[in-house]
Amino acid sequence: MTQHSPDSSAPSAGVASAPSAGAADGTRPSHIGTVALSAGGPEVGVQGLGCMGMSFAYGPTDTGAARATLSRALDLGVTFFDTADVYGAGENEQFLAPFFQAHRDEITIATKFALGIDPNQPGVRTIRNDAPYIRESVDASLRRLGVEHIDVYYMHRRDTSVPIEETVGTMAELVSAGKVGHLGLSEVTAAELRAAHAVHPITVVQSEWSLFSRDVEASVVPAAAALGVGFVPYSPLGRGFLTGSFVQAESELTDDDFRRSQPRFTGGNAAANAALLEPLRTVAAAHGASPAQIALAWVQQQAEVHRLPVVPIPGTRKPARVEENTAATRIHLTEAELALLEPIAGKVAGDRYADMSFTSAGRD
Repeated sequence: MTQHSPDSSAPSAGVASAPSAGAADGTRPSHIGTVALSAGGPEVGVQGLGCMGMSFAYGPTDTGAARATLSRALDLGVTFFDTADVYGAGENEQFLAPFFQAHRDEITIATKFALGIDPNQPGVRTIRNDAPYIRESVDASLRRLGVEHIDVYYMHRRDTSVPIEETVGTMAELVSAGKVGHLGLSEVTAAELRAAHAVHPITVVQSEWSLFSRDVEASVVPAAAALGVGFVPYSPLGRGFLTGSFVQAESELTDDDFRRSQPRFTGGNAAANAALLEPLRTVAAAHGASPAQIALAWVQQQAEVHRLPVVPIPGTRKPARVEENTAATRIHLTEAELALLEPIAGKVAGDRYADMSFTSAGRD
């Protein structure tokens, strides 16, 4: 796939097209550019919106502000909206349904199957990739969303007891049935991606990718680039840690915030990781930007570095934050700034999950 960089007339694979020209006074428009998720994938805003936190995992939600955030995101050119059936046991999909239905022709809907959480034991996860479960899950998501078609349907996590060829074969049936437009995989290894892509074209891979989490660059990102598969980084702001909004999860976040159980944000790890943010603040100051914007600009710029489409999905429940986040798409980091940020990930203390077995890094 070839797109055009905002800063050059020369084509560069995986780089978003620029917004339209600014006003006569030289100001730049707020509307973000677009990119195709893959060679045959949908055209979406170069930054998406992760919707999990609007009703799940990050503490109490102001539903009015969350709905205003959805509208403001669309105003700014965000058209790729990401959810999953596991978020609140379907409640997140139901929350998003009115907005999705009202703007069905303007947006790209992504949701997922495979992962379950026991409401009585939040730390206990179940993963299923078998055919009956997939067929049941897609129909349930369609009912909750109130739509006839899911644009991008992800396998949320890998059930290693089921050959991935069988899982993707079942997912392909959903495309043939008209229930799903494109297939995605989340937290898969390079080998799993290649095996899946041989059964049916995979449009996009979703995995955690940020200045704090770069394990996907070892093999998954190169495999995606070679296959023409796009990449959707989740938690591009390190679950908010890269913004500097909190340091010690146990003392600063509410009891129902799942970040309290993540190794990077507790105890000595949290303090050590907070000290790593200084280069981020330095670059932010040079641009007159926030640390969050620089962290997002770094992720967006990986499209140029690795030559594949990259559409991060930062999550927020506030209109002002989505304005801040989308503005990051207009920041371009210099080689010197990239070099200053380069060492951060290698110094991070703690894994990104307490149990890494269900991530791509845990199986690679």
